[in-house]
Amino acid sequence: MLRFFLVGFLGLTLVLVGVIAAVGGWVWWVLVVLLTFLLLVGIYDLVQRRHSVLRNYPVLGHMRYLLESVRPELQQYFVERNFDGRPFDRDVRTVVYERAKGIHGELSFGTERDIYEVGYEYLVHSTAPVPEPDEPPRVSIGGPDCTRPYSMSLLNVSSMSFGALSANAIRALNRGAARGGFAHDTGEGGLTPYHLEGGGDLVWEIGSGYFGTRDRDGRFDPTEFADKSAHDHVKAISLKLSQGAKPGVGGVLPAAKVSEEIARYRGVPAHEKCISPAAHTVFTTPRELVRFLAGLRELSGGKPVGFKLCVGSRIDVLAICKAMLAEGTTPDFVIVDGAEGGTAAAPLEYEDNVGLPLTDGLMTVHNALVGTGLRDRIRIGASGKVATGNDMVKRLIQGADYTNSARAMMMALGCIQAQRCHTNRCPVGVTTQDPKRARALDVADKALRVQRYHASTVRQAVQLMASIGVDEPGDLTTDMLRKKVSPTTVRSYTELYEWLGPGELLADPPATWAADWRAASPDSFRSRPRS
Repeated sequence: MLRFFLVGFLGLTLVLVGVIAAVGGWVWWVLVVLLTFLLLVGIYDLVQRRHSVLRNYPVLGHMRYLLESVRPELQQYFVERNFDGRPFDRDVRTVVYERAKGIHGELSFGTERDIYEVGYEYLVHSTAPVPEPDEPPRVSIGGPDCTRPYSMSLLNVSSMSFGALSANAIRALNRGAARGGFAHDTGEGGLTPYHLEGGGDLVWEIGSGYFGTRDRDGRFDPTEFADKSAHDHVKAISLKLSQGAKPGVGGVLPAAKVSEEIARYRGVPAHEKCISPAAHTVFTTPRELVRFLAGLRELSGGKPVGFKLCVGSRIDVLAICKAMLAEGTTPDFVIVDGAEGGTAAAPLEYEDNVGLPLTDGLMTVHNALVGTGLRDRIRIGASGKVATGNDMVKRLIQGADYTNSARAMMMALGCIQAQRCHTNRCPVGVTTQDPKRARALDVADKALRVQRYHASTVRQAVQLMASIGVDEPGDLTTDMLRKKVSPTTVRSYTELYEWLGPGELLADPPATWAADWRAASPDSFRSRPRS
């Protein structure tokens, strides 16, 4: 291969010498510098030991790494079709961008999707649609133990921390939420001035790291929690048990994004990877979890308190339900995060292989609460790849009362799905702590875009419900969503899935739930032997 390099370099040298002789002047010096540079690169490639490609193909081998570095952009912009991109296809991204900009979102010439494909889902419209309501419906969050209920929008900003997002991104989301009258989940990274200055309604999320409400040893600090939760902008408190992209592994903020400011708000060392533990330390059993949630509600002055999880085992959900019954108190809401969710850093194995998808997790939680007679006390939020009005209506049919969106809200801010969130090199300033990159995000303009996207998407969801023949989410039924399960067979969600009746698990658990019901214990997240 050395011979190959020398022959090639000699040929290139002869060509350049001929060019030099022909043109002369300053071009001569440019070509000399270029020739010297290529010679040095070639020598380095031959002696280095990290890359076999470069040892065998000096200089030319760099083309391989160049093409690899631009592969995602080539794939997104020139290869993928409008409807098969991942995680969000071009059609969905375009809809979000257009709604955020306040321009039309209509398409022409019909759908590009194969509506005969097995797995295709559709909503059942009514022959007699109802008029759209003047104002979109809202959901009251707050059970019998809550003294300060909150009226929640059908679509809200899902949990994204300051640290995962830039300060300007947090500012824009919060201002958009304030203008549009919807809630902004803080994420587990703490309650910061950037969340508070815009005046938007906040759902303060607390994770296993207790960032923003921890003592010097990293333990939960009830005094600090009571002080911060009393803020007028904090409307509800959400305890994160797990999240969609990485259930069971806790949160990770790469060291490159842990600035001095981030470290100060979180109470962690600067410039070191910030990891929240996989499990909480303030409780170890379902019963202790329920008691802790009740304590948070009391410390906050009666504000709604709930928890977020990506469902793994149905037994875990049933164990928490049994603990609620045993303790005589319930959270005010549960947010179900799907395994298809995720906005930041997570190991590939977790992103692709751990946790239930939102559809399955949502229906599991809904059925468990119905079957234990607790559903009327607890509202359910759904988060995980919610971007369009259709996504919202499907989740409402599957058991949710409202929805949350993270990545679509990021796209409303200008996210181009570069998938560089974990590198601190976000090209549009959304997911970076680099001040030079973050300054590209204009807060006033992006706040307006977030507001427009929210208003337009909720309006489309309400319009879809009116087309189905209902004007309230509570009137949606499972036969209004249907799925093609074979080339010749379509089934409604009523037929496809099992739906428990109120209190059915307490009276006479069906055979399909009986073993899990017996295995669930309010005193342990470790299930009892199934029999």
